[in-house]
Amino acid sequence: MIDYNRFTLSNGLRVIHNYDPTTAMVAVNVLYNVGARDEDSEMTGLAHLFEHLMFGGSVNIPDFDAEIERAGGMNNAWTSNDFTNFYDVAPARNFETLLWLESDRMLGLAFSDKALEVQRNVVIEEFKQTHLNRPYGDLSHRLREMVYRQHPYGVPTIGKDPSHIEKVTQQDVRDFFFSHYAPNNAVLAISGNVSPDQVRRGVERWFDSIPCRDVAPRNYAPEPLPDGPRETEVRGHVPQTCVVVAYPMPGYGQPGYIECDLITDILASGRSSRFYRRLLLGSDLFTSADAVITGSEEPGMLMLKGNLADPSEEAARVAVERLMAEASQLCYQASRPDRLSYTLTEARPGGVTPYEVERAINRFASDFTFSSLSYLQRAQSLAMAEMHGEDINEIVPAYRRVTTAMIANTARRVLDPRHACVLIYRPTEQSGPTA
Repeated sequence: MIDYNRFTLSNGLRVIHNYDPTTAMVAVNVLYNVGARDEDSEMTGLAHLFEHLMFGGSVNIPDFDAEIERAGGMNNAWTSNDFTNFYDVAPARNFETLLWLESDRMLGLAFSDKALEVQRNVVIEEFKQTHLNRPYGDLSHRLREMVYRQHPYGVPTIGKDPSHIEKVTQQDVRDFFFSHYAPNNAVLAISGNVSPDQVRRGVERWFDSIPCRDVAPRNYAPEPLPDGPRETEVRGHVPQTCVVVAYPMPGYGQPGYIECDLITDILASGRSSRFYRRLLLGSDLFTSADAVITGSEEPGMLMLKGNLADPSEEAARVAVERLMAEASQLCYQASRPDRLSYTLTEARPGGVTPYEVERAINRFASDFTFSSLSYLQRAQSLAMAEMHGEDINEIVPAYRRVTTAMIANTARRVLDPRHACVLIYRPTEQSGPTA
């Protein structure tokens, strides 16, 4: 159980606080409801650029990092298609220094031409290193553009092309900042050795005077389900053939999301998972096999992925079939789906078993509980729960309510071969044209 209190400022900033007297530290986390899905299709990568620009100096603080280091702290950030998150850690006695820093960059950036040029070059170089010059680096670009034909999820967080970042102007930066980085579009989460009274006084002192802003609406349409199976084959400088099968799945908080998360654990998490036992130990076709979800706010992807030992076209086709067949077995449910004690003869061959569901739920509960021991992770989890409008203490119970019947029904609905999007990524050494 995580104890917390929450309040909202007059400008719309939501604040959630966990008091932890067992540490001498404090974590301050600011989660903004803006990500790559909020970008213009001709200026992608802007949200990620902003993650960097937010460290380039604000109205009253020209050097963010120097101030936080002077307070004995550290900071970092991340961007996704949905959100941008900033977090700071310092000794609790310097709590208000962190509030000062975060409030000043929420109030307004310095909009320095030098900072824009420096961070523009950093982001473009990161694009080259992680997506252009790395094996499989453009895999997410290829996969997303196949799965999403209309929705902005069709472009990864890094952006569609470095040229989009090259043309960003100072006016573009100002427009994006003032239409998204606002107190009424953010959650401030605090965890550490600061009392509720300290938090309220400090937050009101540093954040209450920041004006709320008009947040740009999201006007894009939802992505329709594929009207049939899709397939793309590409070539690149990669060591092995990689196959990915992606299925559209519900977004966070929608019916079936939790079941999809558990399905990927049943398939590929740990040495007792199906992929490990049947595809890796029981076959010489794969060198690795995995299953993951994108975990996005709007309908995302459940992905089955495998790297192949044999680069032949026949092996790739067999691999795709094996991945899909292994996953489709979960569509069968045990004859007594709500019993946690069972014998193997009670379950249909290949069907998901209560033991597998219980193991996946226990793994999630364990990971969630142990990660919450960290005051920094607790602050980030509290921020996300508040952004979702949920009680953080209800997350694990929601997973525990899932039954084998629910898993089987979701697998039957999501793992539909009519909606499968298959990407085959081959080494350039093989004969054939380069895509």
